[in-house]
Amino acid sequence: MTLRAVIASLIGAGVLVFTITGVVAQSPTERAIDDADLKSGYDFQSEDTRALQDDDFANPGFLWVDKGAALFSEKAGKNDRACTTCHTDTVRSIKGAAARYPSVDEKTGQLINIEQRINLCRERHQQAEPLSYESEDLLAMTAYVAHQSRGQPFNAKTDGTAQSHFEAGRDYYYARKGQMNLACHHCHEWNWGQMLRGDRLSQGHGNGYPAYRFEWQTIGSLHRRLRNCDKGVRAEPLPFGAQEYVDLELYLAWRASRLTLETPSVRR
Repeated sequence: MTLRAVIASLIGAGVLVFTITGVVAQSPTERAIDDADLKSGYDFQSEDTRALQDDDFANPGFLWVDKGAALFSEKAGKNDRACTTCHTDTVRSIKGAAARYPSVDEKTGQLINIEQRINLCRERHQQAEPLSYESEDLLAMTAYVAHQSRGQPFNAKTDGTAQSHFEAGRDYYYARKGQMNLACHHCHEWNWGQMLRGDRLSQGHGNGYPAYRFEWQTIGSLHRRLRNCDKGVRAEPLPFGAQEYVDLELYLAWRASRLTLETPSVRR
């Protein structure tokens, strides 16, 4: 069955309520969505969901932020050091740090995200075991660190040693995948604002992650959301922390560079 036939059958069954039309932006220096039209996932949520995110007391994501704050001050590893041993408000402050990630690690030359930076710090400076991806402790630490950049725009570098990763992330974004033969941009550039089942399609920005999602009833990383998207087009999801997803994170950060970080956000 052709893609057109698959889409037509899904639309007829009420599963898909949008059409595949549009033109792909090819230039890496031009965004497919104009700055004036750039919207956070927050803008596609219901009034009640937005109100829950805006209330720091009621927002469930703050349970993880608070836990992360406690872990940040807790000594760990053979060196018996806490994160606060190195990072204070005046020395090596983490305020704004998450807005600069993904970033290339100077020692390895590898592009890493904020979760991987936390684990590298644990291994190098605390001589502690890395935290498992999507574990409660790593989600909490990431939520706390990212929350320190709330209100700041993405400022990740895409040139120099990061350029090849940026290009790989862009290629992944526009690559068709899975049995549905769809790419990220089919939903998040050509059809944002349209309905997909009970959801209104967003522009696919990661500025709220880690995020509390009602469908998960817990907080989750951006990689969890990316894996869900791959599953949605019936493609094999990549492992948490896969380099392809980290590269994609960098491209998504560039797409959303005029948006501010919202962690912890609340999503449907």
